[in-house]
Amino acid sequence: MKVKVDLKLCEAYGECVFTAGEVFDLGEDDEKVRVLQSEPPESLRKKVTEAARVCPAAAITVLG
Repeated sequence: MKVKVDLKLCEAYGECVFTAGEVFDLGEDDEKVRVLQSEPPESLRKKVTEAARVCPAAAITVLG
């Protein structure tokens, strides 16, 4: 599984951080989300797909 955040769409709502903090974090400026694990383990799939689903900006893509 691979995770990508479209930084052009990201508005730093932080829902992904609340849902899957192991994979996402707000940057130091709190303006964009950082991906901490671009290829998270399969054990985090449920959290990552939920984070993508709840993103108000639809900025998260989960591949594979």
